[in-house]
Amino acid sequence: MRQMIIIGSGPAGYTAAIYAARAELKPLLIASAVEAGGELMNTTEVENFPGFPEGIMGPDLMERMREQAERFGTEIVYDDVASVDFSGTVKKVTLGSGETHEALSVIVSTGSAYRKLGLAEEDLLSGYGVSWCATCDGAFFRKQEIAVVGGGDSAMEEANFLTRFADKVYIVHRRDSFRASKIMQQRTLDNPKIEPVWNTEVASIAGTPESGVTGVTLRDTTSGAERELPLTGLFVAIGNDPRVHLFHGQLDLTEEGTIAVTGRSSHTSAEGVFAAGDVIDPTYRQAITAAASGTVAALDAEHYLATLPEDLLRVAIGEEEQGTAPAAGSTVDPAGELVPQN
Repeated sequence: MRQMIIIGSGPAGYTAAIYAARAELKPLLIASAVEAGGELMNTTEVENFPGFPEGIMGPDLMERMREQAERFGTEIVYDDVASVDFSGTVKKVTLGSGETHEALSVIVSTGSAYRKLGLAEEDLLSGYGVSWCATCDGAFFRKQEIAVVGGGDSAMEEANFLTRFADKVYIVHRRDSFRASKIMQQRTLDNPKIEPVWNTEVASIAGTPESGVTGVTLRDTTSGAERELPLTGLFVAIGNDPRVHLFHGQLDLTEEGTIAVTGRSSHTSAEGVFAAGDVIDPTYRQAITAAASGTVAALDAEHYLATLPEDLLRVAIGEEEQGTAPAAGSTVDPAGELVPQN
């Protein structure tokens, strides 16, 4: 048994690990077997993360975070979580390999996934003109012609933001009216740099990693007719999905589908379980806000651990460091509770 397990290896997870490891909690961080590092692994240059005035590549930033977490004693396992049990004082996390790890506290930092169009070229051109974050990548498209796909508030916000840089922003939408709020629709339609493209979907994306995006093929959703539209950038704003499938029935969720936390803290509905990063954030979804959230989770978990009975803490600390058994006169029952023995 351990003092802490961290599920997820994005900015929130690695930052939580750095803080927890420096507090000598010896966290186990479970990174995905195929998506370790989170969404920044699919990003090229990151210019808005403090401390890197010349910018840094997304994978390089995550590698530095990983190295820093390991430097202070974080153990990292590259596997996927198959199931969790947060019902007892001792939390159980089972991996795809079948191995089960136990801990007195868990930090959930599984992030969220941007919804994709489902086109074959989407992943190939990610970071080469295809983006899911205007705030992250908009400045790379100064004086260019680009498009946003979507019809909700997020798409309107992305399009209006992008007009700060681009000369022309198309909004490609499958229907003949937007789903966004009236005020956001009006602001968008009043913007002279924005042109809606109604009843239309993106059928394919042209370009290579060497050339970047060069255009898209648009398909009319009523007639099926197709046409080409030259572009240098395509922003997909059709929503995102927090990665919470493991926690249904274990943790309370918000209306947006994120994990519910108390106020500005990281406390979830399960005692001893904390959450951080995009999995609790339906609004900002930035690397720096996720990292800050990871700090909060680590500090909250540290304070929680300090409230637990000393005998229970000795079980975790002893097994981690020396492989010792529970304190004399006590044991841990199957539900993860410390039980005195007569």
